[in-house]
Amino acid sequence: MAVMPMVLDDTLLDDPARLAETDSAGLLRHAAMAGAQVRSTAESAAELELSDRLDVGRPRAFVLLSRPGAGRAAVRVLHALIAAQCPVPVVISDVVPNWVGALDVVFGHTDDPGDRELAASLDRASRYGARVVLSAPGDGPVAASVAGKGVVLTPRVPVPPEFAFPRALASGLLTANALGVHVADVESLADQLDDEAEKDHLGRESFANPAKALALRVAERTPLLWGFDPVAVAVAEHAAFAFAAHAATVCDVAGYQQALARPALHRAALAGNSAQDIFADPDDETGAGAARPRAMLLSVRTGPAADTARFEAGDRFPGIEVISPAEELDAEEPVRAGVLALRFELAAVYLGLAAGTGAGHFTSVTA
Repeated sequence: MAVMPMVLDDTLLDDPARLAETDSAGLLRHAAMAGAQVRSTAESAAELELSDRLDVGRPRAFVLLSRPGAGRAAVRVLHALIAAQCPVPVVISDVVPNWVGALDVVFGHTDDPGDRELAASLDRASRYGARVVLSAPGDGPVAASVAGKGVVLTPRVPVPPEFAFPRALASGLLTANALGVHVADVESLADQLDDEAEKDHLGRESFANPAKALALRVAERTPLLWGFDPVAVAVAEHAAFAFAAHAATVCDVAGYQQALARPALHRAALAGNSAQDIFADPDDETGAGAARPRAMLLSVRTGPAADTARFEAGDRFPGIEVISPAEELDAEEPVRAGVLALRFELAAVYLGLAAGTGAGHFTSVTA
């Protein structure tokens, strides 16, 4: 099977009327509801008295369940944010581990109410006395598995599953807050996500719209998203998910040091990001015929270690782009991570719309 190459209509991005018409599925609107998702999740947690229900002392372990979909990267971002400073072990697992007991807390997110594998493991966790917090739809086997025995944070702002990252992250942060193992300002996260959505509004032209500009920089390229820190790597995982979900674009995701350990790709990244690359023939498909790479270095954390890593990267990759939300806003790590994730998500939607690979489009496939 051969997939016909996409044709990018970059003029679409600066034509708000045409852009709105093309976005027949309302993807931009769904993405822009990130702040509302976070705010409604906090309201739900307060109404369900999440803090009181988890105020039973320090747990033995905090287990984060990694399930398919947007929640997979969300729990990795959560792990990266809290694991190093958390006074208890923070464990990522696909299902509830067999050793989980009454002294443990389990958090999970899913958009599949019929995930029977997850439901079975959550039922086991509840029977063994573990405290369970679940971000999931309110019906189906998954929610039933913890009914009356755990806290289920159901979605109040309906969005397609691909856009559930903010709700999943907020649910995890609220759980960590309630346990006292981490403190995050979820209200600030919601506010900053609203601000980012406004910056990336379809009515703003590409030169003043961070998400549109990002979409244009990775258009017809293979994005290499390399993180300086664990939080940035986890955000890059969500970016890769978004680009695949909305723009049929495959990304490479790695920590910066791991990226350096792959010589061939490292050399390709240097060539793809070099100054003379702007003179390359865009129709030249010699060699492997794949889209040329575009390396981007992501940074969420700040401090001497982050500064040193970026300085060294400047020597290895002259002129390479470093994306660091700390340069734009004064906020704590969870907020910076959420804002960066949303920017990539909106960039992926814009790219998909301009390339004809987003929802509502038909991609031609020939044998």
